Amino acid sequence: MQLRNLQVAALVANGFEEVEFTEPRNALRDAGATVHLVSPQAGSVRAWDGDDWGSECPVDVELNQAVASAYDALLLPGGVLSPDSLRINESALSFVRHFFASDKPVAVICHGGQTLISAGLVEGRTMTGYVAVRPDLANAGALVKDEEVVVDGRLVSSRNPDDVPAFCKKMVEVFAGSSVAAE
Repeated sequence: MQLRNLQVAALVANGFEEVEFTEPRNALRDAGATVHLVSPQAGSVRAWDGDDWGSECPVDVELNQAVASAYDALLLPGGVLSPDSLRINESALSFVRHFFASDKPVAVICHGGQTLISAGLVEGRTMTGYVAVRPDLANAGALVKDEEVVVDGRLVSSRNPDDVPAFCKKMVEVFAGSSVAAE
């Protein structure tokens, strides 16, 4: 599948789950997409790798400089700390809302769904997330499934790092269906 014209924003804060960013980013790049790491932090952000701090990743675009309309799709990795920070950041919530309002594809994994909850974007959607987040998704009005990957229109969701291979495959397929990727 080719995503040669696709511009993807990966929105994270410190403490994102490393593999939930790096593997999807690599899958998107391998398919030809351009992926920018967008963050409220300047310079770099620190990943979480299993049970300890992971790599430092350079920030491509600071959130306060990011223009949501410049991106064709959104990736929201999980991890406990990053979504917890993003969900109380009004600039991050506004950035995320743009993708839904513009019917652009969004891929979210693990705790990343918490940001969608705070943005008011899960009601009536079918999705999944980390086991501890699933009750929150249901309480916010989502129909929740315990499956490795769930697709609802242009929304792709997944549960945890074990599901990353299936998540990446389905994310690339859904992103390839966007009008920009098809050009």
